[in-house]
Amino acid sequence: MVISRRRSIVYAGAVLAFSTAVFAADAVSTPVTYSKDVAPIFQAKCEECHRPNTVAPMSLRTYQEARPWAKSIKQRVATHNMPPWHLDKTVGIQHFSNDRSLSDEQVATIVRWVDEGAPQGDPKDLPAPLQWTNDTGWKLAKEFGEPGLVLKSDDYTMPAHGQDVWFKPLTNVPITEPRWVRAVEMRPGTLQGRRIMHHVLARLMQDETAYKAANGGTDLTGGGGGGAGGAGLLMEWAVGKNYDIYRADAGKLLLPGSKIWWELHIHAVGEEIRDHAELAVYFYPKGEVPKYRTYLTLFGATGNTGSRLDIPPNTVTESQAFHVLKQAARLENFQPHMHLRGKAMSMEAILPDGSTQMLSFVNNFNFNWMNNYIYADDAAPVLPKGTIIHVTAWHDNTSANPNNPDPNQWVGYGDRTVDEMAHAWVNVTYISDEDYAAWASKHPKSRGMGARAAANP
Repeated sequence: MVISRRRSIVYAGAVLAFSTAVFAADAVSTPVTYSKDVAPIFQAKCEECHRPNTVAPMSLRTYQEARPWAKSIKQRVATHNMPPWHLDKTVGIQHFSNDRSLSDEQVATIVRWVDEGAPQGDPKDLPAPLQWTNDTGWKLAKEFGEPGLVLKSDDYTMPAHGQDVWFKPLTNVPITEPRWVRAVEMRPGTLQGRRIMHHVLARLMQDETAYKAANGGTDLTGGGGGGAGGAGLLMEWAVGKNYDIYRADAGKLLLPGSKIWWELHIHAVGEEIRDHAELAVYFYPKGEVPKYRTYLTLFGATGNTGSRLDIPPNTVTESQAFHVLKQAARLENFQPHMHLRGKAMSMEAILPDGSTQMLSFVNNFNFNWMNNYIYADDAAPVLPKGTIIHVTAWHDNTSANPNNPDPNQWVGYGDRTVDEMAHAWVNVTYISDEDYAAWASKHPKSRGMGARAAANP
């Protein structure tokens, strides 16, 4: 299975042509205006980032703010670069709890608005302004209340110029009894800090020997081929991913004496900046134990070692790897991770009966947006023990890749931005065989069904 930029462009063009035709009949009698048609779309899909005092380059809260950017907005939405949602909508699971993509109709509306001169329309048609909270607050506080715990890494001062830095301090977790976690949220300490941090890892370091012995637990850490060892990775932050919410029957476990081993990947931006990372932890009530435990798992696309990644100059390469689920499981999300040459990644399930199910396919990966695609409750794949998770990655080391710093360089595995990686971060919730059988009896059409992405070099 190989994908191409040409396929994406053809698909986008077809969508726009169809959508434009739908609206052509009433184009004269019902003009598209900012106030009535475009402002509601911006509120729903754009304002979270495009408002004052955020990292976005401009605000889109008012007509006066949006109008100068009209042509640029059209180009970005027509090519599906904004809002950042790089999933192929023709294959795999399409229901997500955090879907911020535009519908075909919304894209056509914005394109037509710009083509018609980007009129303001009647201000009386404007929706009521959205009220945004101060960015110093936590996003999940609206749903869960204030976090039960906020952990902070040590500060690091990044010089204005210099090589990338991987800062790895330790932070104690101040709890005196086992606590189950229902959600986590992470961020750089300041808006300035977001300029220098590429990603942040929060590894959970704790000894689970005594707990598992007392509770008859099974060691599934890293189950399915990956993970950080021990209790695993609590969360990864990157631009485009801010939090993880575990389903009502699942969570992660923190034990007394545990530590967070941070990894802050920091790069210079021409200005000295000092900052740290922060992690908010939202607990289940004391004494409440969820039925399942979730593990953030690394499913690689390069076999067991990253050193097998081999990307010659001026080539598009494909790599793949296979990971066997040790127990029946529900996959909660799909988050591809590559660097500047990253082009696409797919995650497919090969079931024990030999059937295959394409779970997700990101065909337009963008290094600047490490999107986390969180499956909706009714769409998360539930898979039997022995299922093989097949991850395939493509890297574009040619001049056709606008993010490629030098197509004439050989590229291999490494932590630097100019090196490459190829893996998916997936929250895996393990369930019993009995639970899987009960689920399968209610979802007979979901077993082994799915579609493969079409090959198109």
